[in-house]
This record gives sequence, structure tokens and C-alpha cells, in this order.
Amino acid sequence: MRRPLFRAPFLLCSALLLTTGCESMKPRAVSPSDGTTATATEQPDASAPTEASVLDAGVPNTDATPSPWQRARVGDRVEYAFSAHRGRPGADTGVGVAGHVTLEVVSVQAPWAWLTVTFTDDQGRPLAHPRLSQPRVLPMRTEETQPWKEEHRGQRSAEQTTAAGRTWEARRFLDDRRPSDGPLHNRLYANEPGPLYLTHGLLDASTTLSGFGASGSQQLTLVSFRQGSDAAGNVPVLDRPWGPGTWYDVRQDLSGTPSVRRVCLGAERGFVLRKELTGPTGDAPCADFRDAEPQPLEEALLAAVSEAVSQPQQWPPVAAGTAPPRRETFTVAQHPIPAFVLEAPAGEGAERRVQVTTYAADPWGAALNGLADEARFIPLADSVYRTAPKGKRVPEDGTELAGWGKWVIDGGR
Repeated sequence: MRRPLFRAPFLLCSALLLTTGCESMKPRAVSPSDGTTATATEQPDASAPTEASVLDAGVPNTDATPSPWQRARVGDRVEYAFSAHRGRPGADTGVGVAGHVTLEVVSVQAPWAWLTVTFTDDQGRPLAHPRLSQPRVLPMRTEETQPWKEEHRGQRSAEQTTAAGRTWEARRFLDDRRPSDGPLHNRLYANEPGPLYLTHGLLDASTTLSGFGASGSQQLTLVSFRQGSDAAGNVPVLDRPWGPGTWYDVRQDLSGTPSVRRVCLGAERGFVLRKELTGPTGDAPCADFRDAEPQPLEEALLAAVSEAVSQPQQWPPVAAGTAPPRRETFTVAQHPIPAFVLEAPAGEGAERRVQVTTYAADPWGAALNGLADEARFIPLADSVYRTAPKGKRVPEDGTELAGWGKWVIDGGR
């Protein structure tokens, strides 16, 4: 689970619980196969993965096994049906979202393949949910700077299955953590990814929540795929990035101790990379992805759906009973951003405190061009103030977005 970048404001949870549910948005029973038969079952692999040598970021690993990413072509495409649902405590219905997500290669300029990630409804129209309403761009390095490996846990079984009009020899990974109040992870991969190399051969993926009052699930199911051509394509503008190719800084002041964290986002051969640094790093903001947190692209898609359904479906996320937001201009570095400011009482006790939270008025607006998706839907600033006897506010803890930029520029060359 991704660590929160800012302290989660109280009103986000409240707004989610008060969001109107929709029974029709519960996960659809989309079968990953037309005739799946298990042919063998294997015990979980308890052995630790072999430790791989680490190379400097930016220096291709020439000894790596040839990857289908090196043969990426414009028009290579995979499409999945997705659904996600979250139950609400004490209610028969919950909140949900469903539709299709498409990954497509739109340009290949070695060593980069440029992808678009688009979420739509079942008819191909944009979704109303603010987090999923706009397509985004993802530059993927086709050469790896160090080996990245997938880790599949749980019981494995071999199957032959039909999906997207084709029969696949496949392997299922079933990781059931419900006995210890954990989730159930169910993944089905083609043994030979072939045209599904964008997502490591994923045919179907689902996660069912369990324990500690959790109720819900999310699922991806392969719908179609297409192989492209040798055209070069036009490199898209990185104005609305999913994240890779960009960085952003967060300034924190916690208990009187100031600090700045830089978040670097990258992608290599089907893995999304995330690395946090202490303090800005000068003219080369993300030159080294050693020790980055890797996430397979298909798991990042599933996480995006999960995060969307866990967030309020209205913007800004104003909880019932909260005073209406006021409009202001919030400046980050050289970027003036139209914003909403919300205020709400914070905590209890003799001293009065107030939480002041600032959101971008339009998370997809031009004022945020170049900012990673994950930073658009959290507060631009979130601070707690103590009210002194004469009414003066004294800042206590706070975080705010301090800057952002792109480290993949000029088409990545």
C-alpha cells in the first residue's frame, strides 16, 4: 500500500461515508475464461528471490534477457474491464465504479515507449469520477537500468483458459490471507505474455477485502488486445502524466521540525517505480532509481481503481455539515493555482484548534500541468492551527506541495 503523502484530512473519510451508493455499481461477474480447467497445483514458493545486482540509473543493463518492451510498436494495446466496490458500515449498499481501462503505445523513441492510460465507461465515454475522468501519459523505459522482478505469492495452479477470443496456457496465483483478516488475492497470467507484454501477460486479477470491518473488492479482466505497426508515432506532451517521468516536493513542518521530501516517479519494462528522497537534489532531480519501490504496471492499474473508489466522487471533497469552501489562489513555486480552502474544527480539549485544507479547484486544470496524478487529488496544503486567547492562529503541524517538474524531457532523449 502506498504511504500517504500528506496527513489524511478528517473530511475525506467523512465525505466517503456520506457519498450516495449505487447498487448497480457493485463488481460485475465478468468471467476471465470461457472454459477454465485446472491441470496441476503447486505448493507456494517459499524461497527468497535471488538478489540482483544493482546498476546506476540511466545506465542500461546490457546483460539482461531480451524483453518484449524492446520490440514495442505503436498501436500495441490491451483493454481490461474493471470494477471496484466498497461497502458502507451499517448500509446495504456502498460506492462503486466500473468501466474499461486501455493501455496503448502511441510513440516509440528509443529508449522510451510512450503509453496512454484511458479509463472509460462500457460505451467508451469518459467517466464522471474525477480521478478517472481524463487520459494520462506514461513514458516507459524499454531498457532496464537494473533488474526488476515480479513476486507472486500463494498457491499456484496451471490452467488452460480462453480470454479475448484466444486460448491461453496460464498459471493462477491464489493468496488467501482471510484467516488472518487479510485480503484474498487472485491473479491469472498467461505463461507466454506475447501481445500482453504491457501487463506481464495478465488475464484476470481480483482482490477481495476482508477483516477489520473492510468490505469490497476490485477486479481487472482482459477484454481485448491489438498488435501495432512499426510507425514512430508522435511523442505526447507530458502535461497530464500518470506519474513516471515527473517529480514533486512536499514541505513538512511536524512538531516544529521542518523538512522537504522529493518524490521521484519512473517506469521501466512494465514496472512503475517510486522513490522518496530527503531534500531537493538540484539540476538532476531523479537521476538514480536504486532502492526504488517497484510495482508491476497491472498492479498499478488495479491500485488506481481501488484508490478511486475509496475517494469521494465529488470535488472538492466537502463533508456534510462543513462550512462551504472559499476560493483563493494558492501559489506553489512559480505556479498560481485556483484553489478551494476548507476549515473544520480539529481535535478536542480546552484549546481550540482548526484544520485548514486547500485543494486545487480543478485537479486536471492547466495550472497543474506536469504534476503527477497522485499529487492532484490530495491537499495542496493541510495545516492545523491552535487558536490563541486573543484569536490569533498559531501554526502547529502542516504539509504543503512545494514544487514539481519533469525529469523526462525532449521526448526522453
